[in-house]
Amino acid sequence: MERFSDESMPDYNRRTLTAEDLQSRVLLNGDPIQVNRVLDAFEMASSVHAGKLRNDGTPYFDHIARTVMILMDELKIYDTDVIIAALLHDVLEDSKTITREVLEYNFGSYVAYIVETLTKDLDAAKVDPERVDAYYAERLRKASQDCLLVKLAARLDNFRCLNFNLKKNPVLYVSATLDRYVPIAEAAADIRLQMLATLIRHEANTVLG
Repeated sequence: MERFSDESMPDYNRRTLTAEDLQSRVLLNGDPIQVNRVLDAFEMASSVHAGKLRNDGTPYFDHIARTVMILMDELKIYDTDVIIAALLHDVLEDSKTITREVLEYNFGSYVAYIVETLTKDLDAAKVDPERVDAYYAERLRKASQDCLLVKLAARLDNFRCLNFNLKKNPVLYVSATLDRYVPIAEAAADIRLQMLATLIRHEANTVLG
């Protein structure tokens, strides 16, 4: 069961996932043998993001949890490495102690590759965000499709939170996503990427009109 802050149906941006919820999903639809790896990733992510809030005032980890729920519940993706990478996709940006080597040691080289591919140079982005974003999009274009699945699932969650004042400039955020990331997904043969592109365009209409 999803953990809500009260008994009524909450706003989308308050939805999250407990370790027990995740374990149930993996045991039911994923690889039960890998459940401890997934829970270890959950614990690492929740620890790294503990205390961090998004601009809408909600815990940052809730975004991580919803990204995983999009992959599992909407796209029916239960691949262990993809789910673990989704849980960890922002840890290199938010931790001063976790490195690619740490991820590789604990979760394997493919997970480490996905997470590193999805990690932006935040310091450089403060100086020249346009250049960094363009480079990042090009890197995703050349990366495995699993990287783009995680990235667009995270973007879809952010789009669904734009009405909660998540971004200072939502129009710019939406436009950049539609210009740089969505076309990559639409050109892919993977039906799941095409589905994400469609969902993102649908959400974009609420912002751009």
